[in-house]
Amino acid sequence: MENIQEPTWDDGKKKINWIVIALAVLAVAFAVSLYFNYSQRQDRQFVRSELNSAYQELETMKSELEAKIAEIEKLGGDVQELRQVKEQMDAEMNELRSQNQIAWANYKKIQDRVEGYRELLVLKDKEIERLKSVNQELLTENITLKDEKNILFDSISSLAQSRSKLEERVELASRLKAENIKVYAVNKKGKEKEGEFRNSQLDHLKVDFTIAENNVAPIEGKEILIRIREPEGNVLFDVARGSGTFMFNGREEFYTAKQEILFDNTRQRLTFTYDKGSDFVEGKHTVEIYTDGYIMGSESFVVK
Repeated sequence: MENIQEPTWDDGKKKINWIVIALAVLAVAFAVSLYFNYSQRQDRQFVRSELNSAYQELETMKSELEAKIAEIEKLGGDVQELRQVKEQMDAEMNELRSQNQIAWANYKKIQDRVEGYRELLVLKDKEIERLKSVNQELLTENITLKDEKNILFDSISSLAQSRSKLEERVELASRLKAENIKVYAVNKKGKEKEGEFRNSQLDHLKVDFTIAENNVAPIEGKEILIRIREPEGNVLFDVARGSGTFMFNGREEFYTAKQEILFDNTRQRLTFTYDKGSDFVEGKHTVEIYTDGYIMGSESFVVK
């Protein structure tokens, strides 16, 4: 029969020690596990907080960037690069919204981009100031040019008015005048009577006058017209005897007879004859002499 050894107090004590050690190890492991879990939660919360902050900062910078794009575009600057930057911002903001968790490497990348955007905005502020300065210079130059243009226009307008007045004076001065106008009644025997006469003394009418000397008028061809007006104002008119129409004061008027001459400023004397073919109306008649649309002179006669 074998001897069974009874467990001793020392053996029980050793077992208890091992159990205590094992429990302590487990407790330490559990504590370490809790610490790391807490630390990771804290890190995730920190990252989320920082990412939210970065998102808000990107949103603010995006608004500033949009304002600068509008201002630079208004000032005539190139905004193509800034539009590309804005598209990149939108992509990064979408990334921040869509991801619940992000590694530190990506977070640092975003932070670096934010810093880059901040520096870009500062540079664009300087560009805006430069563009404003350039536009102000251009505005000043434009105002100066407008003032000079207005002064030049006023000078040209003044010169044009002076020239117009001078041309008007020259035109008036160059008008020909009929002098020594005589109206004769010529009977069948060729005898002439001036001033007042009877139809019995009037076989045909003779108008005689001199073109006054005029050193301003050019040497050129002229059409000299006469109009014989009856007492009631009607113009003696017969196409078969050389009558026609001309323009006077914007209206078409009849003339009684016409001659074409070369005006040579030699005090030329002209004679018109007109055979009415019937008796003249009794009363005061008027002979008017025209050229180039203006009247050169007039004279009257009376038929009794």
